[in-house]
Amino acid sequence: MSSPEVLLHQVWGFAGFRPGQEEIVQAVIAGKNTLAIMPTGGGKSLCFQLPALCRDGVTVVISPLIALMRDQVRALKAAGVEAGALTSGNTEEETEGVFQALDEGRLKLLYLAPERLAAAATVPMLRRIGVSLIAVDEAHCVSQWGHDFRPDYLRIGALRQSLGVPLAAFTATADAETRAEIVTRLFDGVPPVSFLRGFDRPNIRLAFAVKDSPREQILRYAAARKGQSGIIYCGSRAKTEVLAQALREAGHLVLHYHAGMEAEQRRQAELRFQQEDGLIVVATVAFGMGIDKPDIRWVAHADLPKSIEGYYQEIGRAGRDGAPADTLTLYGPDDIRLRRSQIDEGAAPGERKQADHGRLNALLGLAEAMLCRRQVLLTYFGESSEPCGNCDLCQRPAKLFDATEAVRKALSAVLRTGEYFGAGHLIDILTGTATPKVLERGHDKLPTFAVGRDLSKPAWAAVFRQMMGRDLVRPDPERFGALRITDAAVPILKGEESITLRADTIDKADKSERNTARVQVDEEDVALLTALKAKRRNLAEAQGVPAYVVFPDKTLIEMAEKRPTTLDEMIGINGIGARKLESYGKAFLEVILGHSAETVHPARRKLSGTDAGPIFDRLAEAQLALARGEDGTGKYLSCTHSTLRQLAERRPASLSEMADVQGMGEQKVERFGSAFLAVLRDA
Repeated sequence: MSSPEVLLHQVWGFAGFRPGQEEIVQAVIAGKNTLAIMPTGGGKSLCFQLPALCRDGVTVVISPLIALMRDQVRALKAAGVEAGALTSGNTEEETEGVFQALDEGRLKLLYLAPERLAAAATVPMLRRIGVSLIAVDEAHCVSQWGHDFRPDYLRIGALRQSLGVPLAAFTATADAETRAEIVTRLFDGVPPVSFLRGFDRPNIRLAFAVKDSPREQILRYAAARKGQSGIIYCGSRAKTEVLAQALREAGHLVLHYHAGMEAEQRRQAELRFQQEDGLIVVATVAFGMGIDKPDIRWVAHADLPKSIEGYYQEIGRAGRDGAPADTLTLYGPDDIRLRRSQIDEGAAPGERKQADHGRLNALLGLAEAMLCRRQVLLTYFGESSEPCGNCDLCQRPAKLFDATEAVRKALSAVLRTGEYFGAGHLIDILTGTATPKVLERGHDKLPTFAVGRDLSKPAWAAVFRQMMGRDLVRPDPERFGALRITDAAVPILKGEESITLRADTIDKADKSERNTARVQVDEEDVALLTALKAKRRNLAEAQGVPAYVVFPDKTLIEMAEKRPTTLDEMIGINGIGARKLESYGKAFLEVILGHSAETVHPARRKLSGTDAGPIFDRLAEAQLALARGEDGTGKYLSCTHSTLRQLAERRPASLSEMADVQGMGEQKVERFGSAFLAVLRDA
């Protein structure tokens, strides 16, 4: 069998290894369990493809996307290597050809999606064909913290044990926490031979901008790069189509891509992007993981990514040939609200939600960075560097100001409101805006009320963005995103430390966001509204009815804003009548309270929202106190809920009138009559 160096030249046409490749290749050929973290475009795939040709048997490659598998199989076949993939996108002929090559012993690399490991026939098949090595591409997907988590990745560790073969895991994106989880899940906690080859891509220029007519910003950015291949990532499927049409009307060669398209449409889009020059793809983040197009010259984010890991993966599509490439990421308050609500709406445990908020805070820190962005990015991944000279902040330094006083005012507002509100309500307090919510809670009497009138609301929003980016405040998922102060903020609050923030993003916010349309609810109510909508969806699906039949959006919005704590308060909300209160009140109340609500007797529930409700409660308390008489030794007596309801509604004015109420006999009038009359007179 030829040496790795000979195969490198004969098959791939390379005169030598890229920096860091050779040591990884040798470790994998030697059959060592291996973990390699290499920058996107650093040649990860060769580090398992070349060893596959040097080893006996078949190398099975676990890969997350059909597009990625197709691209690598296509490239290998073009280089004369026998490779195949078993995917849901295969034609019958393609699948038959793969099995025939396996039966004949010709196939060296077999690509599988992790979901195929769930099939009972997969492991026996892999034993039969003589698998001698498992390679895991995009290994960060094994981490539940990762942005592309796939549950079936958790089966890979068991597969390694079952086959008794070495495993090599590769990724471009893994912070220390994710690396530790990869070791736990793939290698049973036994550290493999590890290679950390750095994350720096010095040829890629990094830039961020606050949203200011974002469609026009993207159109201007694309116009300056017309004729160059580029990718624009969007946060929603609908936005990919709308933005693609705008670019098309501006004269660009463009197509859109998202998971809602037919499989053949997606396949054709991938093929066109690979083959055509100067094509722009407007896509959701699913696009690009399998694309090895070397001459993508720019990547733009029309919306804020989910995390630094996601950001790094996505900009890594650009400049894989080593030539200069550009990136631009737009962000604004709506992006942050969306990302926060996605985290809070998820089914993850509280610890994971906190970690995800921390990752988002790190991305905000990169967006609001004051010095070289590349230094901030590499520091997140545990590396250091000198200022790069190739990012927007190196080329145009940020305008800074001493924000100690502003941040202390904001932190004081957080503390004085019990760490129970989001930025929107806190900004109302700081700017002296006497909203109904501020007045209802008496927050206009706080010392912090109106102390921040020197800054506008959008400017304060930019301050809070930077505070979150510096991890001074974090949303608490247990309180539906209310901001709480972290330990890092305490020295600033006590006056022991000062803090500097960016003035240019504050100025920009003040100028461009002043007329931003009001969202459905204030920021601090977004997470609760999301949870209420999730409950509505579950109830509607269970009944087979449209969501609005349960409650319309307007009702849920009012619920999120007023946060009723009892059924009496809930029935005061528009859209909630007696029938709907009976059907849904308890379920939605539990969402608002965050715990099980007390079960209310139907007789009492029918009085919810009426004057008779509180009277019923006081009558019930009086009855309980006298159940065994004034001295506590008498025979136990009680009235039914129905009797108490009649008393609360009819309100008899004398003992004789009370005796006429159904359920009130002579003994009960004698025991409870005077106390009941006292309650009714007070009412």
